[in-house]
Amino acid sequence: MVTARSLERFLPDEAATTQLGEDLAMAVLPGDVFLLDGDLGAGKSTLARGLIRTLAGDPAHEVPSPTFTLVQSYDTPVAVHHFDLYRLSSSDELEELGFDEAVSSGVALVEWPERAAEAMPDTSLRIAFQHEGDGRRVTITGDGPAFGRIARSLAMRDFLTASGWGEAHRARFIGDASARAYETVTLEGHAPLVLMNSPRMVLGPPVRDGKPYAEIAHTAQTVAAFAAIDKALASGGVTVPGIVAQDLDQGFLLLEHLGEGAFLDPDGKPVAARYAAAAELLAMIHGKHWNNRLEVAPGVVHQVPPFDRDALMIEVDLLLAWYVPAVTGAPASDALRDGYHAAWNAAFDRLADKQYGLVLRDYHSPNIIWRSDRLGHDRLGIVDFQDALIGPVAYDVASLAMDARVTVSPDIERSTVDAYVAARRAAGGFDEAAFREAYAIMAAQRNSKILGIFVRLDRRDGKPQYLRHLPRIRDYLHRSLSHPALAELRDFYRDNRLIEEF
Repeated sequence: MVTARSLERFLPDEAATTQLGEDLAMAVLPGDVFLLDGDLGAGKSTLARGLIRTLAGDPAHEVPSPTFTLVQSYDTPVAVHHFDLYRLSSSDELEELGFDEAVSSGVALVEWPERAAEAMPDTSLRIAFQHEGDGRRVTITGDGPAFGRIARSLAMRDFLTASGWGEAHRARFIGDASARAYETVTLEGHAPLVLMNSPRMVLGPPVRDGKPYAEIAHTAQTVAAFAAIDKALASGGVTVPGIVAQDLDQGFLLLEHLGEGAFLDPDGKPVAARYAAAAELLAMIHGKHWNNRLEVAPGVVHQVPPFDRDALMIEVDLLLAWYVPAVTGAPASDALRDGYHAAWNAAFDRLADKQYGLVLRDYHSPNIIWRSDRLGHDRLGIVDFQDALIGPVAYDVASLAMDARVTVSPDIERSTVDAYVAARRAAGGFDEAAFREAYAIMAAQRNSKILGIFVRLDRRDGKPQYLRHLPRIRDYLHRSLSHPALAELRDFYRDNRLIEEF
């Protein structure tokens, strides 16, 4: 039998109860059920209003009591269904209220759950209110992922309190393809900040030589990597979020908000001048020497990993692992795998004498803030770089000029790369021919990897929206394979129909 866990909070007043609802809202997912237990006037409805208004993004959102209707539903980003079962005569009536459907599609807040206790899911979390002096003591009891999410959200509030931002309002901001998530926090009289939630990575099963994928690919496992690269880039003249407060053990950072200026135009299309500016910033970054041993805090050092052969190969293998089975309906054969590795090893051999340096790894439109009111490199705010490596710098240029989330025309790709080349040549000591060869290799490597990742996001993670990007990525791969240095690799892809459509 699994033993339920519990945590407590003392709520001195109504504002604290509303804030707890806000903290719960930052962690909920469809399927969560909260059983609100307490006497009349204990604060159950206040908590529910705080949660619903936070999800609605409106502190004045109308939240009527469901006492007479028995259920009120809200079309918020995560749907909420607020049940009041006080007038329920039998748990059989839950079916008429659409309880099961509500739980499957959103979050259920249930007041007076004891009226249908036997019908409540085993995964429910119980939130019990007890009077204590002029306030209330709340005990949250449960187990499983939902409890873990709630506990972490409350730990984030404790982090804000320790940082002097305990009274701040939290709002969902953005997430990414990893376990990281971001919130905006606002406090009257202060500029808004960004709260980064970056739990320690859970490593998957071994995939090669007894090591999990993330270890071979050198994916950042803790928030210390972000903090280290952030401080290094800032000292090198790159506009990155300043770190206001940090808890490296728990994986929390309170960051400067660089604004919400979109790097793309209002229609989501690339702007050539902005891509050129981003390329010139890359040229500046790649022209510097960066230490690979970075101190994050006293006694805490981040060693920037190498973009070595094993990492390069495990990434391109994603095409074999996910894309090939999706296209052919069968796993890649041993013969295909051996030929693929031989062709790629020959390509990677050509990188030996190319320029190496700090590779930010995800340098593309979603991670660049355009600050039109600033000048020079400060117009570009860079927000995602924790997976940085020391490797072939051409990778970052390919990441930008063949932006995976937006269609970059051959003309804008060309002008972006030309802007980078011009800036590097102006700084002196730049081998353009060697760079363009490395650019083709790394563009082919990155786009092969992304074909696998986007299929994996569909097949493994239930995110079919990524499949719409595949035609673009195939086009990018065709472009990169056109370089004469990749003739052998191009022939292998063509002969084995590795970039066929679904």
